[in-house]
Amino acid sequence: MARLVVMGGGVSGHTAATFAKDWLGDEHEVVVVTPNSQWNWIPSNIWVGVGQMTKEEVVFPLAPVYEKAGIDYRQAKAVSIHPNGGENSDKEYITIEYTGQGKEGQTEEITYDYLINATGPKLNFGATPGLDEGHTVSVCTADHAVHANLELQKVFDKAKAGEKQKILIGTGHGMCTCQGAAFEYIFNVEHEAKKAGVRDNLDIQWISNESFLGDFGIGGLHMKRGGYAASSRLFAESLYSERGIPWIIGAHVSKVEAGKAHYELLDGSTGELEFDFAMLIPPFAGVGLKAYDKDGSDITDTIFAPNGFMKVDAKYDAGAYENWKASDWPKTYQNPTYPNMFACGIAFAPPHLISKPMTSVNGTPINPTPPRTGMPSGIIGKNVAHSIADLIKNGPDAHLHEASMAEMGAACVASAGKGLTDGTAAALTVYPVVPDFEKYPGLGRDLDYTFGEIGLAGHWIKHILHHMFIYKAKLKPGWTLIPE
Repeated sequence: MARLVVMGGGVSGHTAATFAKDWLGDEHEVVVVTPNSQWNWIPSNIWVGVGQMTKEEVVFPLAPVYEKAGIDYRQAKAVSIHPNGGENSDKEYITIEYTGQGKEGQTEEITYDYLINATGPKLNFGATPGLDEGHTVSVCTADHAVHANLELQKVFDKAKAGEKQKILIGTGHGMCTCQGAAFEYIFNVEHEAKKAGVRDNLDIQWISNESFLGDFGIGGLHMKRGGYAASSRLFAESLYSERGIPWIIGAHVSKVEAGKAHYELLDGSTGELEFDFAMLIPPFAGVGLKAYDKDGSDITDTIFAPNGFMKVDAKYDAGAYENWKASDWPKTYQNPTYPNMFACGIAFAPPHLISKPMTSVNGTPINPTPPRTGMPSGIIGKNVAHSIADLIKNGPDAHLHEASMAEMGAACVASAGKGLTDGTAAALTVYPVVPDFEKYPGLGRDLDYTFGEIGLAGHWIKHILHHMFIYKAKLKPGWTLIPE
């Protein structure tokens, strides 16, 4: 019997663990280590953040699902990896610290034959002074979104009383990712403000580290429309203009105080924005896992990149932007030093940005970091699980399954307002996620598979996807047939 340990129970880790168990059966053991007691369908947090869904509609308890699947569930956080064993044994193991199940604070060692790192990110609020001091809110977790809505309703109440209010939404650091979540949130806030009859009393402002609207951390995209290629920049600028939302881009939020955000722009100038309510996405970092050799020496730098994400089969020495290629991106997500170790979702270290790197005249990096969430996260998790299942069943020469973001298409449905008859969402497909300028000269993508549309149908699709993916994550009948 082999043991697979999955660190993390989010979209990618949950996908990897459940498929691995389905393929491996009772002959082998799958262990999930996650500090959370509940699974969260994160894309719907933006609706919790405007009061259009409850927390209970976007989460469910993990324990009964894993019990049904025969997965060994430990509500704990992974602390360290020991890929060469320890003082008394050569067997690989990780150390964990329980956060629940009545064992809070207890530590334990878990041996493994194969290890998947799917921890997701640390929400690095501390990277921006003041961002972790309660002056702003986020929608990164279901609890954050509940808090965001409570604060938003206070602003709406003041606006209803005739008091002008200022709302600031966007990214809270020059190296943020997940512009899409902030994009969805600002348009849902604007939509709810109209429904509440308070839009005229709200100044809603966008701020982002993107060098142009519609970059989304993937360098933007072009979509075939009416025989020509329309840019996501045109698409986004039109939407912001239509909704009356001004934007500041190429911005690094350098400091947050009560009711005020300080920022630096790519041209080196600085400014301040006052707010009554601000939702600023924090930057991401690795969760801080350490790695130790058999003699106790620290080998964290061998396994992890400086940003804390796990090294995989990517080309990390591509150098300057002009040298970047689609082939730099990982295919199997196998650690180059320890072949029984893989990473998926946000936990793998990308080789470089997807967007063009930008630095202010003061030397401050201001550019989106690569998104590794949503559909790619699930696809990568499933392929990593497939590789490990084959390695366990067929031996070390088994073929590894590939899921390069430079060869993968992805669909994204971004809500711009919730409502059965007046909701809207932007439905986009992009192929490939990472542009390949050698295969697709000029725009880097295949325009036959890259398109987008905004409207009510997109909202219905997003709502259907909400229920479909929660159904799948609960392992209801037929769950394996639902794509990532």
